[in-house]
Amino acid sequence: MGDLRLVVLDILKPHQPSILELASALSEIRTVNGVDISVYEIDSKVENVKVTIKGTDINFEKIKKVIDDTGASIHSIDKVSAGKELVDEPHTHQDDHIHN
Repeated sequence: MGDLRLVVLDILKPHQPSILELASALSEIRTVNGVDISVYEIDSKVENVKVTIKGTDINFEKIKKVIDDTGASIHSIDKVSAGKELVDEPHTHQDDHIHN
């Protein structure tokens, strides 16, 4: 997998480590330029989080290892951008159905 520039993941994680610690660990990967994590659901034992990672030639296997090492698991890969530059996602009719 080459030239990954953006990856958006849906992750199920235990409360510990915190999203602060997870973001820090992911940002230590050499080709990662930025990490954004949002919690969108919490229950008594776990949190569902959306993780957005931007970088240059992101190594997905290293991302997966950091996530696995924290006891978290990837539910889905929700978005990927690859190539020499990021492409803005155009609005389509399918987007209207998603939001309704």
